[in-house]
Amino acid sequence: MSGNSFGALTDVEKIMLDSVKATGPISFSTFMQLSLAHPTHGYYMKPEHAVFGTQGDFITSPEISQIFGELVALWMIKQWMDTNVKVPFRVVELGPGRGTLMDDILRVLKQLPAARGKLKSIHLVESSATMRALQEGNLRKASQEGTFEIMWHDAIEEIEHEEDVFTMLVAHEFFDALPVNVIERTQQGWNEVLIAPSSDPSIKYTMPSSESVQSSDSPPQLHHTTSRWTRVLSPTPTASSTLLGLASPRFFSLPVGTRIEVSRASMNQARGIGKLINANGGGCALVVDYGADKAFSDSLRAFKQHKIVDIFCSPGECDVTTNVDFALLKESMADLVSTHGPISQRNFLTRMGIEIRAAALVRSSSSLERKKAIEDGASRLIDSLGMGEQYKVLGVVAKSRAEKGQDVGEVWPFTVIQDSA
Repeated sequence: MSGNSFGALTDVEKIMLDSVKATGPISFSTFMQLSLAHPTHGYYMKPEHAVFGTQGDFITSPEISQIFGELVALWMIKQWMDTNVKVPFRVVELGPGRGTLMDDILRVLKQLPAARGKLKSIHLVESSATMRALQEGNLRKASQEGTFEIMWHDAIEEIEHEEDVFTMLVAHEFFDALPVNVIERTQQGWNEVLIAPSSDPSIKYTMPSSESVQSSDSPPQLHHTTSRWTRVLSPTPTASSTLLGLASPRFFSLPVGTRIEVSRASMNQARGIGKLINANGGGCALVVDYGADKAFSDSLRAFKQHKIVDIFCSPGECDVTTNVDFALLKESMADLVSTHGPISQRNFLTRMGIEIRAAALVRSSSSLERKKAIEDGASRLIDSLGMGEQYKVLGVVAKSRAEKGQDVGEVWPFTVIQDSA
């Protein structure tokens, strides 16, 4: 299988084939981990991949307009001021990209009189050495001008729980890249949808129900596709699929034939956020990603050069993402924090004043080209046919605020106006 109509094997595919030969079809979670985070062959680990920007495979909100980061900063500062302005604060970002969002946040913090001298440290959760180098370069100037320390961590669990320090956390397009397992409800329980070579006759697994056209009496057969890889269904429930089927009460009544994507990694990260925010110093968080308050059945996709390609296209050479089940995130941290939303990015930014801020930037700009860029960027962020509705924003605040007599039922801009998204 080293050379056929599917093209040359990528390094990640070679690892996948070896794994299948050793232990059988692999999970989608393993596929995503190998494709994105393999130490040497993963998409995010390779220096030659221009991940972000016009030369990369996708453009994020912070890359489009500085206003996004500015309004995120203002929301977090408001939560700190509502809690206790006497304590210092720190800023945590999960998956910081090139550092653009953090740079915009730091610029706002520097300009606000109430925040001056209160920023203690910056914590960036990033496992890729390549991305860390980009972040360090982009944040060097802000670091040299400030009195805070910048620290990198491989995981959120490495961040210490500090007493009397308020934690501001942002996770922008972080959860969509975390591994998911795909499970399907059968008469036996929850079976797992796995990945196998599409032309290997030794694989006798059946197809998932939504892809199978064979009758229940016909012998199991592989589904031949135009890809080197195909989806197969485990013959019985696996330990992993059984546990994930119990991850949410929402899954209990789903009918036979239902397929859902469930991310154990996302549940763990959400718990980590809750624990940080719920520490004695208090805190707040914003989670911004595409998804909704529900589980998804078939949202996995791959991106290359700003285009969606087949999910199995050149593993390790494409970005692989999935829609975020915000309800699962909320359930995972419900006992620790108070959650709000999600609401659409359009509603969040509009209520936070994106149009006012864009108008101010336009007035202060000296060139027509710059004025148009500002207006176009702001419009794209709140486009109801694009990013404005595709992206959702979840707000998180510490329950300790309620214990101190503060109302956490009304957290702007999440609960004032009923969101239709």
